[in-house]
Amino acid sequence: MSSTSSTIWLPRSRRAPAEARRRLFALLSAVPDGERFQDSGLLAVSELVTNAVLHGNAVLHGTPPGYLIYLSLDVDSTRLRIEVHDARRDRVPVLSAPGLASEAGRGLHLVTSVAKRWGCCPREPRGKIVWCEVAA
Repeated sequence: MSSTSSTIWLPRSRRAPAEARRRLFALLSAVPDGERFQDSGLLAVSELVTNAVLHGNAVLHGTPPGYLIYLSLDVDSTRLRIEVHDARRDRVPVLSAPGLASEAGRGLHLVTSVAKRWGCCPREPRGKIVWCEVAA
């Protein structure tokens, strides 16, 4: 399988994770053996985009309303790479230990459980890129 990619600007809204899952499903459906990345990829893209919606853009923290989230997907014979770009550089993802009664704080743990590797890096001129790679 050669490398196949897809990118999209997503609205900063509750609809973004669903649109990201649709985009990933379409990409994986269009490549041979793409379905082997499907379960882990759908979970990871959903969590990373949800985090960008919830934490990546906040009017209270200086990010103007209307900023979009950029999603980049790339799949080849050995891995699926997911990148989510948002406008906040000052807030990087951190693995935390949520309490038993906590309703949040488990998303990155889910990503680390399905991803071969993940990370975060600055995006110029502002923002950050949170990425992960899922192996077959």
